Amino acid sequence: MEKQNMKAWLYLLPAFLFLGAFMIYPLIDVFVYSFEEGYNSASQTFYGVGMYNYSYVLHDPYFLQALKNTFILVIITVPVSTGLALLISAALSSIKPLRDLFQTIFFLPYVTNTLAVGLVFMILFKKTPYSDGLINLLIQFFGGSSVDFIDGPYWAKMFVLCFYTIWIVMPFKILILTSALASVNPMYYNAARVDGTSRFRMFTKITLPMISPMVFYLIITGFIGAFKAYSDAVALFGTNLNAAEMNTIVGYVYDMLYGDSGGYPSYASAAAILLFAIVLTITCINLLVSKKHVHYV
Repeated sequence: MEKQNMKAWLYLLPAFLFLGAFMIYPLIDVFVYSFEEGYNSASQTFYGVGMYNYSYVLHDPYFLQALKNTFILVIITVPVSTGLALLISAALSSIKPLRDLFQTIFFLPYVTNTLAVGLVFMILFKKTPYSDGLINLLIQFFGGSSVDFIDGPYWAKMFVLCFYTIWIVMPFKILILTSALASVNPMYYNAARVDGTSRFRMFTKITLPMISPMVFYLIITGFIGAFKAYSDAVALFGTNLNAAEMNTIVGYVYDMLYGDSGGYPSYASAAAILLFAIVLTITCINLLVSKKHVHYV
């Protein structure tokens, strides 16, 4: 038995080394940088150790704006995309002859380049001197007034960003949930039909509990992915997200490192650690909630 345990640890050793070198060590390094005040990357020097970097970041209006945008994005896109994906997956499962075709169609946006999809959305929503865009034409057709969704008011830009994010992430969720629905044993449904159970009650009492592990997985990964959003905003509003008031926390970290006003790795590290703490807290809360609402068979 001891020999087998030793072999198992030897098999796991490459994975541990990989995780240590490319995940654990960088995290520790960033954590150390976040406390080094006035760090200079060229000379590898700093003049003090303390909480100044965190204080600066938490009082920086650009970070507060990025924090606000990220939370709005998370609160709106995760539940909406998961709920829509669940409804579409349930509908696809009831159309067996064309289910594979519809799965392929819904999965296409997920394999398409993010920037390409963002360009399409920008063309649809952007208002130019020559055209109001297709979306504004539809709004005017129904009696509304045109809105500049790309360079206009904040709520309009946030609407486009949320809509785009939901569009991008929903295909993957549909694929996962469709597979989960197909794995539910039909005997449960047959027994419920014998008792005269309604479809809604079968969905809430049989389907949801049976696929709850997959729903929980999508919620967790959805939260993590939404908190790390950056390329979506760049695809719609360009690289100067601070001017557009549409920056995210990841975008703020990037700007502090490489942007026009960058070169501040200590501030970037502090912001990255704050993001890590937020994501870790949300994940732990979800894990605690899942103990009561997720049923593992």
